[in-house]
Amino acid sequence: MFGRNAKIDTALNHQVDALLSDAGRRGILPIVQMGEPVLRQKTEPYTGQLSKKTLSRLVEVMRRTMLDAPGVGLAAPQIGLGLAIAVVEDHLRDDDDDPREIAELPFRTIINPSYEPVGNARTSFYEGCLSLEGYQAVRGRWLDITASWQDETGKNHQETMHGWPARIFQHETDHLSGEVYIDQAEIRSLSSDDNLSEYWAFDPIPTEAAEELGFALQSE
Repeated sequence: MFGRNAKIDTALNHQVDALLSDAGRRGILPIVQMGEPVLRQKTEPYTGQLSKKTLSRLVEVMRRTMLDAPGVGLAAPQIGLGLAIAVVEDHLRDDDDDPREIAELPFRTIINPSYEPVGNARTSFYEGCLSLEGYQAVRGRWLDITASWQDETGKNHQETMHGWPARIFQHETDHLSGEVYIDQAEIRSLSSDDNLSEYWAFDPIPTEAAEELGFALQSE
């Protein structure tokens, strides 16, 4: 638990306060793009280095920045901060038959998250990243995971996640270890957003894209 025994890092707390002041009235920060070293560095575990007020402000700014992008997840390195904190949120779409198995994912702050696969099943879908604007690529990920994290108070949580929520959790957790989705994506699938909309968006399962662009789909 982050409580009385947590030691606030005064210098870091001031640094984060200064970062948050740049968010302005809208409470939105620029999203760091690929090439910035912070995206490739392993984050520091969060143990209570920030004051309760600063952490609360940080989470709110991260959420506003994520929704404004728009996105379904945002990790602290994406605003230039090397702490193991991320936010996630997604909602159901109109298409009940979407093979990506999108499901309701209420807003959560995930601190020091980790995951383990449940079973061997993997799925491959186009995936994007707010730190690699304008492009998407097919990435194979675990279909089911056991997700573990702490909330803003330090309380431990564990939950089995399936489908698209599991993909979001994996994506954001990987950010905190310096990994970006493109590292293990099918590079031949890489597509601009415009070309994805024109050629491949009609079917979320990228079977035709795999045939036309020459890559293999990961699935079991």
